[in-house]
Amino acid sequence: MGKKEKLLAKLRQNPKNIRPEELERVLIWLGFEKRQGRGSHTVYKRGEYRLTVPFKKPFLKPIYIKLALEIIDELGLDKSGE
Repeated sequence: MGKKEKLLAKLRQNPKNIRPEELERVLIWLGFEKRQGRGSHTVYKRGEYRLTVPFKKPFLKPIYIKLALEIIDELGLDKSGE
């Protein structure tokens, strides 16, 4: 199991303890483009899918992790990575 798979497993197992950097790393690996707005939100986009995440430290709210996982599952990126 590689780093990407381990981090995806961590997202699924415990969405309450995910740092913004960890979610960003997974989304960038999966081909999402990052766009930082003027405020405290970061937008990740891939095709017609868009995820807006507030940059809150130390941990993100679980709802943003669940939304990201739903998009990853819809795109079928969990297994293939492409």
